[in-house]
Amino acid sequence: MNNESTNQNAFGMIGLGTMGANLLQNIADHGYNCAGYDTNYNKVDSLNQLDYNNIHGYSTIQDFANSLKSPKTVMMLVPAGKIVDVVINELLEVLDKGDIIIDGGNSHFTDTERRYKDLESKGYHFIGMGVSGGEEGARKGPSMMPGGDKNAYEKISPILEKIATQVNGEPTVAYMGARSAGHFVKMVHNGIEYAIMQLISETFEIMKKGLQMDDKEIEAVYAKWNEGRLKSYLIEITRDIFSYIKPGDKHLLLNNIKDEAKALGTGKWTSQAAMDLGLPVPVIDVSVGMRDLSRYKDLRIEASKIFPDSPNNEFRGKADKYISTLESAYYFGMVSAYAQGMHLLYHANQEYKYNLNLDTIAKIWRGGCIIRSEFLEDIYAAYNKKPELKHLFLDISIHDDLISSTPNIRAVVADASRSGIAVPAFSAALSYFDNFRLETMPTNLVMAQRDYFGSHTYELNNKEGVFHTQWEKLVDAENSTKKPLS
Repeated sequence: MNNESTNQNAFGMIGLGTMGANLLQNIADHGYNCAGYDTNYNKVDSLNQLDYNNIHGYSTIQDFANSLKSPKTVMMLVPAGKIVDVVINELLEVLDKGDIIIDGGNSHFTDTERRYKDLESKGYHFIGMGVSGGEEGARKGPSMMPGGDKNAYEKISPILEKIATQVNGEPTVAYMGARSAGHFVKMVHNGIEYAIMQLISETFEIMKKGLQMDDKEIEAVYAKWNEGRLKSYLIEITRDIFSYIKPGDKHLLLNNIKDEAKALGTGKWTSQAAMDLGLPVPVIDVSVGMRDLSRYKDLRIEASKIFPDSPNNEFRGKADKYISTLESAYYFGMVSAYAQGMHLLYHANQEYKYNLNLDTIAKIWRGGCIIRSEFLEDIYAAYNKKPELKHLFLDISIHDDLISSTPNIRAVVADASRSGIAVPAFSAALSYFDNFRLETMPTNLVMAQRDYFGSHTYELNNKEGVFHTQWEKLVDAENSTKKPLS
């Protein structure tokens, strides 16, 4: 292993945790000389102990920078937040104008927007890049969502395209769009991830409590689902979770895991961004909410003692006959989760002028990332066929699948409610669909109420203008003309 500063390293990495170290090995495997830097000497030493002669670890940022070819390319894989700004400021002391800085962490898109403008004004090229696939993806091929300086992306794209997963001969990386587009796309990816994980957990609850199935039977269901149209990374790992027993134990590790969810905040960011744009993503919203509720474990234990469980959680009918109904209902919910995420991207593109291509996003999500699935081929086909498609529900093929699945999600939501089993994501997916397809919603009553108590005005269906009514005077006048009942 050669640790000399040769000024020949094509790529630099700051942050040598598992993700950073794995990504460097991926880059080195494709023939590039690369450098790593971390303030933790043990991580630097571990990197230098790897059996590579084209990976070089450095414990000072100056030596690290000196080892890079100009124009220098440096990627940060550090925790989102203030530390990113700290590292950028350190880099500006050792880099030159015209060098490329990549933030590969889960930064909030508003922070990326600010950093992009600041670094551009100072003469540096900045790329905010979402990276999905976890530790294994970093090592074997992630899905990457870079946005920002397009010219800088074109310079580094040969490296990124080689280290990305390949699907049908195409790399799962592409330029997303201007400024903070890459991190916005990654944020939405994570929101969809929240939603799908919640939907899967609800199928588990239905099989366990409603259908009274044991762990082996549930494992078999997920295994079968992963062979058909539900094939996806998240179903695949769920299958594996239902087969893992620690040595010496007699039951699944899953059964020992506490039911309190942790989160890094990216799902919440998706909901907040959607609310800021005035756009509904209810399956994502409720999935964030359920993780929050899970953390109130003590409160839930207290409530469980005073609110008795449903007298009969068991669904009517036999499990083997009901599983096809549940599969169809899950498909419906999954489609809704993706559709809401893509709809958010559609409107963010208009609001923030990102110049996103939704077909490209679907294409790079087909492999390497956490939400990769068979269904993404359908999403890619829909937007490839009609780039201006406003909503996935309007694609004819997806429309037909939703129609055929609707009776089954209605059955699952009704049966779960009757049996006292919570299925908030399924319910949100169904309610969203039922309102989406209405020409007339009952929101006219909401507008009348707002005008009554707050003079907020309203519009009329067949008349131009904005109107306000003195509701109380009309009601008082009406009441004064009524004769008392004899």
